Amino acid sequence: MSVAAGALGRIQTETPTLPGALRRVGEAILADPAAAARSTIMALAERSGSSPATVTRFCRVFGFTGYAGLRVALATETGRAAQAHWDAGVGHEIAPTDPLDVAIGVMAATDSRLIQETAAQLDATAVARVADAVVAARRTLIFGVSTSGSAASMMAGRLRRIGMPCWSHADAHESLAEAALLAPGDVAIGVSHRGRTREVLEPLAEAAARGATTVAVTSFVRSPLADLARLVLTTASRETTFRLGGLAAVHSQLFVLDAVYVAVAQRTYEQTDRAFELTIRVLESHRVERS
Repeated sequence: MSVAAGALGRIQTETPTLPGALRRVGEAILADPAAAARSTIMALAERSGSSPATVTRFCRVFGFTGYAGLRVALATETGRAAQAHWDAGVGHEIAPTDPLDVAIGVMAATDSRLIQETAAQLDATAVARVADAVVAARRTLIFGVSTSGSAASMMAGRLRRIGMPCWSHADAHESLAEAALLAPGDVAIGVSHRGRTREVLEPLAEAAARGATTVAVTSFVRSPLADLARLVLTTASRETTFRLGGLAAVHSQLFVLDAVYVAVAQRTYEQTDRAFELTIRVLESHRVERS
């Protein structure tokens, strides 16, 4: 994955966490990405109340060697978004008095853009390495709490459905105890929007100490969770009036985990196909006949 992929989504997610001058550069870019793509470094520095050196430092924070690379990335993304009409409704806050059809339109636009940004920045090579590790593992554990825990639990259930030995525990003590039993060749996946949740960090650190392959699914590549992990899969997030933090990131978390699931299923096609046949047949008696 090039640093250009999904640059705008990463800037959107991480700008609020940056120190003052760098944050102002990010805010100026986000206020009008298309204008930033056309601006000189001097113009952007003036608009953000900073300096050319600060703009250059901002570029390096996001993996670019200089402003030229960032401008190309912004131009590519804004051009693609305009062509696909991704920006319709994006950035509009939902007011308590908005008609429901307006709120639904904003939700649809925001979530569509969120998935596009997540796909753009997702490292396919890293996804493949995670899938290879899961297929080879004696056991896989997935850690997450709250909304991230729901995504982790869903992923564990899907992998078990195709015959992969995978579990997720909502209880912090159970997660730690299970992590302590991992060994080299096993896999531990931590899911956390900000990458700072203690109940996810502690079992992942324990898994790393036991030699397991560790994976982070997070929106923040500069976070304690990402620092702990051997492989990092990034998610995009756009907070809105009624969906903040992890709740805003859950769709992109599910998308990233689904990419891993599909890659695992591809690698175990015959086993997966047989598992589907068996589980569909055994569950058929629990479905109501058509009237």
